[in-house]
Amino acid sequence: MANTKSFKELVQNRVAKDPAFADALLREAIEVMLKGDIETGKAVLRDYIKATVGFEQLGAATDLPPKSLIRMFGPSGNPQAKNLFSVIGYLQDRAGLELKVSKTRRA
Repeated sequence: MANTKSFKELVQNRVAKDPAFADALLREAIEVMLKGDIETGKAVLRDYIKATVGFEQLGAATDLPPKSLIRMFGPSGNPQAKNLFSVIGYLQDRAGLELKVSKTRRA
């Protein structure tokens, strides 16, 4: 039987090797949340955090306990806006991204 890697391992490996993929993953997590799918957005952000900065370093940078961050991005987590925006702001700065909300034209 062939050895297989979990999907999360594949994502983490790809993020480590491909900065453009990492940027796209962060953008997607935020866009999904802005569209109202908070659960998917948290899951994608959790994977992004694990593959990039890690919860220990993120906690130190945002003055939030790592265990609280892990719970916040877990399936039953309910992040406060202040904490969520603090995390997103740090992740954007760290990645060198500036994400903006813009109006789209409807046909």
